Amino acid sequence: MAAHFLFLALLALASSHAIASDPSQLQDFCVADRKSDVFVNGFVCKDPKMAKPEDFFFSGLDKPGDTGNKLGSNVTQVNVNQIPGLNTLGISLARLDFAPYGLNPPHIHPRGTEILVVLEGTLYVGFVTSNPNQLFTKVLNKGDVFVFPQGLIHFQFNYGKTNAVAIAGLSSQNPGVITIANAVFGTKPPISDYVLAKAFQLDKKTVDWLQAQFWMDNNN
Repeated sequence: MAAHFLFLALLALASSHAIASDPSQLQDFCVADRKSDVFVNGFVCKDPKMAKPEDFFFSGLDKPGDTGNKLGSNVTQVNVNQIPGLNTLGISLARLDFAPYGLNPPHIHPRGTEILVVLEGTLYVGFVTSNPNQLFTKVLNKGDVFVFPQGLIHFQFNYGKTNAVAIAGLSSQNPGVITIANAVFGTKPPISDYVLAKAFQLDKKTVDWLQAQFWMDNNN
């Protein structure tokens, strides 16, 4: 009986690992056919005979993103939507640009772990664990690397008086992003102000004011 339960436990563990990440490819590649009307988890494969080098190529990551916004930051994503050849490969990339004191606000990637390397400048970064919500932070300089585990709230802030640039790798072809402030106060339709007032221990007028703001998302 003990052996039976052990087998079931190991099977459950293996199964959970298998469904907790992007699906693995069963062929050399599966170039996304973004014109297909078929809805699947990811994208339908293009006929491999129709694949071309451009399906695996992206140009322009050397160009700074526009940081002239309220947050003072910009994220240039390079995922399956930009490179169809990333379909099923479980990896993507992003360039992060920061003006002085620019912020990539608290957000999560529901489908991917992030590893970030600073190319220029200084960044104050951190993530928050699930309950009891411990904060892990670090000041990063050029050449430093930091990891943000999948699904945890994290942020990056330009700690310096000059521009900063970083590159992030993510463990999903489409890691997704949920910016916390937008998700809480900028939903359409809005979350009940009574619910938010009670959750954040604020008066309803303050919640109404927050919901009336323009919540910018620089992760698009």
